[in-house]
Amino acid sequence: MSDFPRTPPRFSATFTPAVNAEIRRAAASGIYDIRGGGTKRHLPHFDDLLFLGASISRYPLEGYREKCATDVWLGTRFAKNPIHLDIPVTIAGMSFGALSGPAKEALGRGASEAGTSTTTGDGGMTEEERGHSKTLVYQYLPSRYGMNPDDLRRADAIEIVVGQGAKPGGGGMLLGQKISDRVAQMRNLPKGIDQRSACRHPDWTGPDDLEIKILELREITNWEKPIYVKVGGARPYYDTALAVKAGADVVVVDGMQGGTAATQDVFIEHVGMPILACIPQAVKALQDLGMHRKVQLIVSGGIRTGADVAKALALGADAVAIGTAALIALGDNDPKWEAEYQALGSTADAYDDWHEGRDPAGITTQDPELASRFDPVLGGRRLKNYLKVMTLEAQTIARACGKNHLHNLEPEDLCSLTIEAAAMAGVPLAGTNWIPGRTGGF
Repeated sequence: MSDFPRTPPRFSATFTPAVNAEIRRAAASGIYDIRGGGTKRHLPHFDDLLFLGASISRYPLEGYREKCATDVWLGTRFAKNPIHLDIPVTIAGMSFGALSGPAKEALGRGASEAGTSTTTGDGGMTEEERGHSKTLVYQYLPSRYGMNPDDLRRADAIEIVVGQGAKPGGGGMLLGQKISDRVAQMRNLPKGIDQRSACRHPDWTGPDDLEIKILELREITNWEKPIYVKVGGARPYYDTALAVKAGADVVVVDGMQGGTAATQDVFIEHVGMPILACIPQAVKALQDLGMHRKVQLIVSGGIRTGADVAKALALGADAVAIGTAALIALGDNDPKWEAEYQALGSTADAYDDWHEGRDPAGITTQDPELASRFDPVLGGRRLKNYLKVMTLEAQTIARACGKNHLHNLEPEDLCSLTIEAAAMAGVPLAGTNWIPGRTGGF
């Protein structure tokens, strides 16, 4: 042996231990990895933006004496009964099937107590959710699982789902272990058999057919309900423009940080765009059509804090939707279940095998014993508290920028910490007037 020191082991930046582990798993199993949640890779996000608070050149508002309004109207374009919410943070669609009945009830309770809306998700409307939701949005999906006209009329708005941020261009999955008797009955499926939702609607192929579908839904509901169109973040400028052309009252754009109950990991990590890149393109489409603020824009995908809410609204959104954050507020991935997460081969804050139906928290399961662990009243209270804090945080920032309504926040109130975020969000790099790809210099 040489007396010279050996070169220390060095890991590859390309073939990392995580990559190698996935290669070994694929080689052993012969099947792609399925999981829930959203992308886990680092992406440009709201943390890469900062607000420029008021000083001499801007006049701030006093925190406890001067009001900062938070309400929002949705569906004012055509609907006879547009929705008025106290806060611009809504609950995204998450299905009964993906979630337990008590979890759906808790989402309705928390949203109602906070003065906002919740959304059904795939698989139809449950009585628990309708009964505890003051404002409920009914999702109309390619699968048509659980769809019936009577429930459309019982809803307060209808959301036509074209795509989802975690899997734009793909359909959903609900594996057999979560197809209980009740889920099977609601979806007209055999119990215990894996289910895959369609990736596109069966009765239309493009924007002209979407226009016909929107008119059909308006006729069914006597033009009373706002009609949303939800798209996954892929080509947000064109998708937003086409949704407006088809007659949507509200456009929902979901970035790739948005969660899902179950799909292929390769889909979650490699398809779609960050929500930071989607918002300015969707806003520009609305502005080019003269429809900004006339057709409302809801954005979702990785919204966690009041700062995220404020930044999304400053970029031009009317409201945001949260999914993963709402589940965490309910108690998902709580460290108190750490021993059970480890028994499942995972750990708190990383558990994403929602499709297996063995969630110790009783939220992403159809197992009656596990679901009984979850208290929907307590869960609803926790969600209400979380939504309250998000709203207070957003108001704090808006007042610091001199705004008396959250919707008065604007891109001029923002700067970026990175070149990538500056280019995506269309705001200057901090300390400069440079927007990459838009302005010429510093």
